[in-house]
Amino acid sequence: MTTTGATPTTVAAPAKNGRGIGDLKIALVFILPCLIGFGLFFLWPTVRGFYLSFTNYDGGNRPGKWIGLANYQQMLNDPVLAKSLLVTLEYVVINIVVQTVLALMIALLMQRVVTSTLSRGTLLTPYFIAPVIAALVWFWMLDPNLGIVNVFLEKIGIGSISFFGSSQWVIPTIAMVNVWKYMGYTALLIFAGLQTIPSSVYEAASLDGAGEVKQFFTITLPLLRPVIVLVLITSVTGSFQVFDTVAVTSKGGPANASNVIQYYIVDQAFNRSHFGYGSAISVLLFVILVVVALIQFKALRGRESDLA
Repeated sequence: MTTTGATPTTVAAPAKNGRGIGDLKIALVFILPCLIGFGLFFLWPTVRGFYLSFTNYDGGNRPGKWIGLANYQQMLNDPVLAKSLLVTLEYVVINIVVQTVLALMIALLMQRVVTSTLSRGTLLTPYFIAPVIAALVWFWMLDPNLGIVNVFLEKIGIGSISFFGSSQWVIPTIAMVNVWKYMGYTALLIFAGLQTIPSSVYEAASLDGAGEVKQFFTITLPLLRPVIVLVLITSVTGSFQVFDTVAVTSKGGPANASNVIQYYIVDQAFNRSHFGYGSAISVLLFVILVVVALIQFKALRGRESDLA
């Protein structure tokens, strides 16, 4: 009797044809313009800004002299900088709270009531207006003498208000202008997050007897957490860097009441030729933004979602 054994088979190793290296080269060619732009307009200015913060560079042709931590020591004794930080914080709080609450309400209305694509798209119209143009339009509308808003206030007996000329009104007014401009974009982001929540979750909650308010706090807000974290981080970062509206309307006044930190940096660097000191304040702002973003991300558990 003859027995036949199974012939062992061998698996051939894949040929090294260099396809992976070729794909990598093609990918690098496509991303090279972005890398060049990032290096020229973001990475290099950032590195140079850090270096200038340790010099007394005045913006002239001569390089600044290395002075170590002198600029950072000057910041500790700068009362205008301290006020700028407080003014900026006031603006951030007003802008973020009002913008986020209104955007959330608008997003809920877009989901439940407003279904027209045209109506939803109209909300984005202010976002596409250039910040300088938007600031100018509101500056004219709120003019204490000829502005349409003050004309209306006088007709109803309230009287004219110097919105950009009053230390009491200037920061809330600037905040409201930017809320008007960015509220639609923020609402669109939240609305996109609402679309990811399955309707079956709300149906199950309704069967259990949960009303609209309870569903909002127990379902909508928890499931929107990643989107809310994204909105808050981007909004807070942008709010700390507000400049255009201030430069066009109040120019930091009256009496530094609207001298936000970004405007103070530009004033020190370009108006007073203190580029070294302005760079040091920029580094301070960078550190503040990183710390605030990390705190928000950790406190709000940005990586977690209750949507299983």
